[in-house]
Amino acid sequence: MNDPAESSIQERIERLREIVRYHQYRYYVLDDPTISDQEFDVLFNELKALEDAHPEYRTPDSPTARVGGAVADRFEKVRHPAPMLSLANAFSEEELRAWRERLLRLLPEDQHADLSYVLGPKFDGLTVVLHYEQGRFVLGATRGDGEYGENITDNLRTVRVLPLRIPADPESERVPPARLVVRGEAYVEKAAFETFNRRQAEAGERTYANPRNFAAGSLRQLDSAITAQRPLKLWVYHIVILEGEPDPPQTHSGSLAYMEAYGLPVYHDIRRYADADFDALVADVLDFGQRRHDFPFEVDGAVIKVDSLAQQALLGFTGKDPRWAIAYKFASEEAVTRLLDIVVNVGRTGAITPAAVLDPVQIGGVTVRSATLNNEDYIRDLDIRIGDQVLVKRAGEVIPKVIRPLVDLRDGSERVWTMPETCPVCGQPLVRPPGESATYCVNNACPAQLTRKVEYFVSRTAMDIEGFGSKQAELFVEKGYIKDLADIYYLPWDEILALEGYGEKKVANLRQAVEESKDRPVERLLVGLGIRFVGPVVAELIMADYSGLPELMAVAQREDALEELGAIEGVGPKIAESVIEFFSLAPNRALVDKFAAAGVRVEKSEAELEAARQAREASAAAQPLAGLTFVITGTLPDMTRDEAKAFIEARGGKVTGSVSGKTSYLLAGEKPGSKLAKAEKLGVPVIDEEALLALTA
Repeated sequence: MNDPAESSIQERIERLREIVRYHQYRYYVLDDPTISDQEFDVLFNELKALEDAHPEYRTPDSPTARVGGAVADRFEKVRHPAPMLSLANAFSEEELRAWRERLLRLLPEDQHADLSYVLGPKFDGLTVVLHYEQGRFVLGATRGDGEYGENITDNLRTVRVLPLRIPADPESERVPPARLVVRGEAYVEKAAFETFNRRQAEAGERTYANPRNFAAGSLRQLDSAITAQRPLKLWVYHIVILEGEPDPPQTHSGSLAYMEAYGLPVYHDIRRYADADFDALVADVLDFGQRRHDFPFEVDGAVIKVDSLAQQALLGFTGKDPRWAIAYKFASEEAVTRLLDIVVNVGRTGAITPAAVLDPVQIGGVTVRSATLNNEDYIRDLDIRIGDQVLVKRAGEVIPKVIRPLVDLRDGSERVWTMPETCPVCGQPLVRPPGESATYCVNNACPAQLTRKVEYFVSRTAMDIEGFGSKQAELFVEKGYIKDLADIYYLPWDEILALEGYGEKKVANLRQAVEESKDRPVERLLVGLGIRFVGPVVAELIMADYSGLPELMAVAQREDALEELGAIEGVGPKIAESVIEFFSLAPNRALVDKFAAAGVRVEKSEAELEAARQAREASAAAQPLAGLTFVITGTLPDMTRDEAKAFIEARGGKVTGSVSGKTSYLLAGEKPGSKLAKAEKLGVPVIDEEALLALTA
């Protein structure tokens, strides 16, 4: 039988939670408190005291959870329910207008009148993904590599503007959806950042370079109690998953209103434009750049999105970018400093890259000490000399780059730089292939190349082996433990245990991380092989069509390999040639076999293959041309090639430039040329414009 006194305590705790949540919502989200700080403290302290006395009634979504908890050993990786994609960039008014023209070509003409856009600032913070189930905040993660992020739930619970339960207003009659996953940006206001840095400096503690680094560092604290002391805020701006909602929003602007109605923090200065008002949109985008410093938080651009979610789905994606959105990046900030020296670095492909050593200078709140110089021709063509005063900018607000020397400031002490004749690491002669701007060390045994390759293989971009960094790569290559990439899975752990600084726990953790990486998705291993031009996005595009690396290697050795691989959307002949060249070498094929022998996954699992099959079937059911690949040749009666391409892509199909065994149909008009003969040879069906229209009827 229940104890009436206990029931009364539990009810009081629940009621206090509702009251405290409500006043936190009014204070942190609405900025409209209705009680004094002292009154709030009385309520909060009573709740905390009751929970301390009755820990059996404490819940993860209680407002008291915001004070932080136990120190974590590490952040676990979590897979996002959908890819967290980045946006394509525009840097000029012309590029914005070109983007709009692409939209008009891709959308059916009868939808042009309904096309509209939304415009808002591009927040310069840390992307976070927030999960709610039955109204409770259950998981928060960083964006990570877009597929996997870090679980920072405990730290996000300390961010007061984030509701731990929705609706945030306890008086709301709204019923929360069964599942809601949203994307947002964590940030720190500039004034709060300056105050924090000033106090840190006065106390002799560490200061941060800029608000973005401060926000990211605060959310990645292993001790959430530290995060709780930081002035973090966030905005949410995109619904990733919405389940159990009978009347879901149909537009992006409607999604923002939906999230705001549940108490999630949404930025209000979001403007909507009809397509006919695109000139006004462009003017406002440029105005954003003029007043970027007026925002209370860091803004590094503006984001323009198609408002209709149905049109977004129709437009789809290209590579890693949605076609329905674009980020307008503001002009990079620049500074003048002295070029102290030019050094060269040996990359994992053997490319020799010159880099500028600079007199340290502040650019956009970041101290810049080095910058890229592209290649030998760049230095010669601009006549950049050691000792010059040079103009440096952070290209795209991220990568520092030397723009030009200030020739008028020369005093005669400057020195002309030339590319060294031998590799600075192995001493072998350097080679510059005819027609290329890059210089290479072609010595495959060059320790710098192997070290860089190992660094790349174990990085988050590839196999993501935690605790395995540049120091381990350099040491293990130097010791002879690693002679090729697969040796990472054959390391002599007993010998490593005997090395200075490698205790039992450190070696055990590193060994476990190496072991766990064996089960990474196959495309991660493809990235880690270091094939030129094959990064994460290209690897996913390639592996979407194949069951694993053995099948890809077999295809790469066929006569029609260039046509088949080059026909994959987003790949093309240059990347295809690189893949074919890599797998044409027996040592590289043997390397894949060596990975497989070590237990590294080189083929997709049955579950992955089945999921891909189901996804293709679902896509095919949604759009009439989904899963079909077309090649266009000749002159069509009523459509130009661009119009036909847009027509196909708008209905889920793909258009490639060459015929291969993967081609579903050759769309042929008058004077079709050699592609017709190729299609007939491979048995690819040939259709005309009328038959194409019939496929979509």
